[in-house]
Formats: sequence, C-alpha cells, structure tokens
Amino acid sequence: MRNDTHETDTSETKEQIIRLSFYRHEHEAALRAFKLPEEQARFTALPGKVLELSLNDENRYPVVILAGDVPVGFFVLHCGEVTAPFSDNPNAILLRAFSIDQAHQGRGYGKRAMRTAAAFVAEHFPEVEEIVLAVNEQNHIAKRLYEASGFRDTGRQRLGSIGMQHILSLSLKS
Repeated sequence: MRNDTHETDTSETKEQIIRLSFYRHEHEAALRAFKLPEEQARFTALPGKVLELSLNDENRYPVVILAGDVPVGFFVLHCGEVTAPFSDNPNAILLRAFSIDQAHQGRGYGKRAMRTAAAFVAEHFPEVEEIVLAVNEQNHIAKRLYEASGFRDTGRQRLGSIGMQHILSLSLKS
C-alpha cells in the first residue's frame, strides 16, 4: 500500500512537523479558504482556482502541505509534455501553483516543504529525474526560497502571463 505523505523536521515541536500529502477531499474546505497577500496573489493561483483543473487532469497531482493535520500550503506536480518548455529532460516534472496560506506564512513552512519536495517526488514518481518550475522575474522572495531549497537557475527564460519567468531546476539524480 502506498503511503502518500512524507515528513520532515520531526526533531522539535509538533507545529514544526511538515508533511506533504496528495490532495484528499477532507482538505478541500481549508484549501478553498486560502488567502494570499495581494503582492503574492499576482504571481500564483490560489488552490481553489487550480484544484478542479488538477482533479480533472490525470497528469496533474495536487499536493497539500500539512502542519500536523492543518493544510498550510499547496502546489501541483504536473507531468507529461507540459514540461518541454522548461526542460529537455523527458523525465522532468513541473512544480506549479505553489502557495502558503497567508495565515501560516513566516513560520518556515514554505522552505521546509520545498526541501521535502525532492524526497516526495522521488518516492511517488521514481522515474522523475528533475523538478522544474518557473518563477516570475519580479518575484524575488519566491526565487530566493526556491534557490535556498536547492533549485538552480537554468539560465532559461519564458514569457508568462504577467512577464518574464526564470526557469529553475532541481536534479534528483544521485
């Protein structure tokens, strides 16, 4: 039986335990209630807006970031041809729509979730060799978070809906 969660930072208080879990119906109300500061909302989609799309696409896997049992964050893992503009690696997966609910920001959940993402992907998608993402060039805070979590700027760029985006990559190869 597949275990769909991955834990990190279990050495201290329960509030610091972060688990990544594939979306379950029990997470829906909390995800639909997510809020983001205006300066962040322009760069990413709220979980409620991408959840339906993800649930109706067999190549999209909604992932919930849990602190204890509380959904504090969200992202989508997207595989298939969609990765082609981001990587030449046919075994890449795209991380998109990353957000931490405004009520839970500033506690390190985003950084710990991104540091846990590689192990989660390796466990559930063993064929994946690389995680890729696009971050808007104006979203300096998110870019620093991703780079502090091991992602590297590939030097590639693409035009997104609100401007240029840097393509970042995290290799899962040993």
